Amino acid sequence: MRSLVGLDDFPAAADYTYLNAASVALMPRPVGQAVLEWQEELAIRGTVRFDEEAETQVFEELRRAAARLLGARPYEVAASSSATEALCSLAWALSPGEGQNVVSADIEFPSVVYPWLRVSHETGCEVRLAKGHDGSVDLEEIICLIDDHTGVVCLSHVEYGSGQRLDMAALARVAHDHGSLLIVDASQSAGALPIDVEAWGVDALVTASYKWLCGPFGAAVLYLRPKLYQRLEPGLVGWRSTAVPYDFQAQEINWASTARRFEFSTMAYGAAIGMAKAIDYLLEIGIEAIWAHNLSLADRLLEGLESLGAQILSPLEADERTSIITARFPDHDQAEVARRLTEARVIISHRMGSVRFSPHLYNTEEDIERTLEVLDKALATLRERGCQH
Repeated sequence: MRSLVGLDDFPAAADYTYLNAASVALMPRPVGQAVLEWQEELAIRGTVRFDEEAETQVFEELRRAAARLLGARPYEVAASSSATEALCSLAWALSPGEGQNVVSADIEFPSVVYPWLRVSHETGCEVRLAKGHDGSVDLEEIICLIDDHTGVVCLSHVEYGSGQRLDMAALARVAHDHGSLLIVDASQSAGALPIDVEAWGVDALVTASYKWLCGPFGAAVLYLRPKLYQRLEPGLVGWRSTAVPYDFQAQEINWASTARRFEFSTMAYGAAIGMAKAIDYLLEIGIEAIWAHNLSLADRLLEGLESLGAQILSPLEADERTSIITARFPDHDQAEVARRLTEARVIISHRMGSVRFSPHLYNTEEDIERTLEVLDKALATLRERGCQH
């Protein structure tokens, strides 16, 4: 199986077997160039071209691209510097109070839970965490925690540790039946598999740029249903939150009438331009095609890992699996296994006392075969040297 892209756009893919999109994906050359060109233009000419009108319009392309990616409309999308920042602003805007609860899971990436824990210190709301195991959680255990006092259900679409994919439409139905909101972190799914916020019925969604979207650090987007942003005052607010940003009226806040009210300040605008460029790059290939490609690579990887005696921690059921494959190698020091792979230029992540592989659109079947070959040799060497755990 060939890569979905020309390797001229991903030069590092020729130098490394890069299976680490769940940490930081490789960025297409045109995306990096767009960021650098914008930054160079600003450095050389300042506001000669990046004037007040240009700054006011700087997020338009990102909102448009993100809306296409997510099945939303541009006015439902706000730009941000990070998914964490956007989620924090939303958590403070909602501020569920005493007598209410927030439902999440203890295997979540911390930034999904921390904003609600912080809010709970001020408001007295309860944070309920479903118990996970090896990076996955039972959907029914989450649902059992949701009741008529639940204000928010906040979870990742795809769990970072195991690659487990949760059924967002099912969770939205349960949450709404109890009068609560569903907020989704799609940082491990946006760009890797299809997303449709309207079909799912989610109330809000955040995603970072630098993972499966193949974009730069310093940019993210926040989707909000109109009925939600129309009633909320953001937790973080600034001059960009207003209907006319350059009015500079300090006497009162005249909120923007769209999700743009959650944009509040200057930021590394070049990163937002790069994120828009990255989304367009992926959409031109097609998210469905990327999803099918990545799953095919994961299938071969799973087959090879099992033949090497690996314990697969990632879900294998069709409705929960993704192309993130987390494996544990019994009787071995997992950190040492990960180190030997990295030394052989097979780039992966050591997570949860396991090894996490995450192939993406620039990978090929040859990458998977080389990974399995390197891994086989590494395990044999460790056995011979008695470097076992």
